[in-house]
Amino acid sequence: MDPRRLAELRAPATDGLRIRVNVYPARTRFSPDDMTHPTLGIALITYNAAARLAQCLTSVSFADEIVVIDGGSTDATVEIARAHGARVRIERDWPGFGPQKNRALDALSTDWILSIDADEVVTPELAAAIRAAIATPVADVYAVDRLSSFCGEWIRHSGWYPDWIPRLFKRSAARFSDDLVHERLMVSADTPVQRLQGKLMHYSYEDFETVLRKLDAYSTAGALQRHAAGKRGSLSIAITRGLWAFTRTYILRRGFLDGRSGFLIAVFNAQTVYYRFLKLAHLDQPR
Repeated sequence: MDPRRLAELRAPATDGLRIRVNVYPARTRFSPDDMTHPTLGIALITYNAAARLAQCLTSVSFADEIVVIDGGSTDATVEIARAHGARVRIERDWPGFGPQKNRALDALSTDWILSIDADEVVTPELAAAIRAAIATPVADVYAVDRLSSFCGEWIRHSGWYPDWIPRLFKRSAARFSDDLVHERLMVSADTPVQRLQGKLMHYSYEDFETVLRKLDAYSTAGALQRHAAGKRGSLSIAITRGLWAFTRTYILRRGFLDGRSGFLIAVFNAQTVYYRFLKLAHLDQPR
């Protein structure tokens, strides 16, 4: 599998993140005479992301700068990005999600950075809250309320929601981890994270073809990452971890409340984990 295809993927949930519960209200009036306003940059990575990219970039048109690091797309991604005023840099080597996103951060020159994915759309309420936050900041890092879809249905359980993820930050306050997949935004332990009003709409799994493609990509990336860390896999581990993933998603995280989609998400999570450890076991075998 071409590892660059991983660049269009994104993990839907962030576990273990400690976030304060303050909600920062949106403010919608700004002085046009303020010539010293803090600047905002948008950081994206893409690979064959033409389907939602125009909608994504339109939703952040209020930003001062947009940088797109593209992994060598073969569709109209680059043309769409440039048509929306983005500065595009093509990096065909694929170092992983974290390093690729850090390339986008490093390419920006703005005071503040909003990191989003090409299948995410900023709502008007969230856009107003972002502008208010950087105009009169009370924190260096802000989290957004992401709502993800699965084959056309918005998911409010299954471990997918609520999904507060830090995405807006001063350029010196955070960087992404170097993980190949499931990268995290790294902030210091004593840095408070404020919450913004408004939703970030995440069109993550638009059809079953995408689901199957991501299943293969996530399991492969997860196996490679664990293999590099010296971890081992086996058939028994694959089975037990897969069953646990289903139970956690469908029962403990109340996926059953999402109906048919909740069941399918639980199956998807179980299969991803199962194949991740099966592939890891294959990597452990002597060549």
